Amino acid sequence: MFYTLLKSDYVALFAIIAFGILLGKISVKGVSFGLSAVIFVAMFYGYLTNALGFDDFQIPGIIQKVGLLLFIFTIGMQAGPSFFEAFKSQGSKLIILAIVSVVVGGIVTFALGVAFDVDFKIAVGLLTGALTSTPGLAAAIESSQSPLASIGYGIAYPFGVIGVILFVKLAPKFFGVKVEDEERKYEEEANAGTPELMNKNFIVTNDNVDGKSIGELNIRFMTKANVSRVMEPNNNESKPPTKETILHKGDLVKAVGTQEALKRVELLLGEVTDKKIPRSGLHEIRWFVVSSRNIVGKSLGELDLHNNYLATVTRVRRAGLDLTPRPSTKLRFGDKILISSTKGNVEGLTELFGDSIKMVETPSFLPVALGIIVGVLLGKIEIPLFGGTSFSLGLTGGVLMAALGLSRLGKTGPIIWHLPSNANALLRQFGLLLFLTPVGVGAGSKLVATISEYGFQLFGIGALITLVPMLIVTLLGHFVFKVNFLSLMGALTGGMTSTPGLSAMDNMTESDAPQVAYATVYPFALVAIIIVAQIIGGL
Repeated sequence: MFYTLLKSDYVALFAIIAFGILLGKISVKGVSFGLSAVIFVAMFYGYLTNALGFDDFQIPGIIQKVGLLLFIFTIGMQAGPSFFEAFKSQGSKLIILAIVSVVVGGIVTFALGVAFDVDFKIAVGLLTGALTSTPGLAAAIESSQSPLASIGYGIAYPFGVIGVILFVKLAPKFFGVKVEDEERKYEEEANAGTPELMNKNFIVTNDNVDGKSIGELNIRFMTKANVSRVMEPNNNESKPPTKETILHKGDLVKAVGTQEALKRVELLLGEVTDKKIPRSGLHEIRWFVVSSRNIVGKSLGELDLHNNYLATVTRVRRAGLDLTPRPSTKLRFGDKILISSTKGNVEGLTELFGDSIKMVETPSFLPVALGIIVGVLLGKIEIPLFGGTSFSLGLTGGVLMAALGLSRLGKTGPIIWHLPSNANALLRQFGLLLFLTPVGVGAGSKLVATISEYGFQLFGIGALITLVPMLIVTLLGHFVFKVNFLSLMGALTGGMTSTPGLSAMDNMTESDAPQVAYATVYPFALVAIIIVAQIIGGL
């Protein structure tokens, strides 16, 4: 009976997943393998069944394909918005450094593969293991069409995890950097670069404003701030502002914006005051959730809330960040909008925005299924190159690019390209487990033969592929680009796609610099690794 269970593919699948998850939870001095431990259990299972003479044992390939598609698509959906937004941010240096780390890793892999006569099907696995990139492994297996890539991944992965942790912990001492000084510098730069939204109350004292409407003064355009309340001096109740609201000397005005925007409001209207402007019983200030498909992709200017609902948008909260609302701001599914309006219009605004948390957090598999189809078709497109050759994104690249693009697009007709974060995380984990298990089992049956042929030099090659890119990127970022060292280490862990490395940085500093840098560069590093893995795997 025991042997029968060993040969049962569905029993093997869930047994490997269960024991892999348990193994991944084991932490030694803060280091654990997480879900990637599944591949080591799968490799042992493959080795065991091979040693017992079950040469025909395998887990159906369709499981690996389904897992790959789910895993890659959900990664693209998660990374898409930040992938494109990063182009507009100040993270260009960090992005360059992350891509450099991947390219250098590819060059080192190619050079060592040639020098030690290592099959490139194994070498590409060493690269993805050294960079701890499971999506890279997926691309490597697809391009090489060989289980040898997963053997290389399993050999290089352990040092890929440990090496990054040791490097980020030792780098500050090696380069003579004080973490406290870098924290202070980062806070100064962050506060200067990303001004915080705030609110102040003003008394209208400017004679040129007296008797003019908010629309005539064009306050939003002139100051980049939003007026949220207006109160006459002899009245104890405020009123929601509209374009027709007339301002008089002595009126109290509440405005929301950056510090610079509020300084411009002061120049336009009058002096700042500590006097309170209470909410009126006639109007209400509250958050609305964008859950209506009809307004996704529309701009605030198109909705014209001032005229249609006597309402003023003061903040837009997206992915935990407060954005200054502009007429050109396009709404996305799940955005939260802070609006000041008359009470009578609250019901209409609720109907307009949908305002349903349940709808935003209820997942639908339709965008996943349709998005994967788009990705598969995109991956089959042949792009002609010089010399009569052609290039295609393949299954991995096509699905990834489709997910990145669709998540950024947000909506196509009635289809909302959105996955709640909890649903995305579950599908991503499920896809990863389905992918790693058959890959590991296939690799395990060839593990002994591979090590017998190459000896233990593969472990050394994998270690060099991990260390050389980190050293070059740190030297380049610290001495040439002059990047804040905490941000540099965050970009380094993002370029190496090392979550354990990022966790090590978290324990060294209270600053969020490493996390911000990691989140900025990770999508770019991910795409770069997939491309490099496809190139080397195809050699």
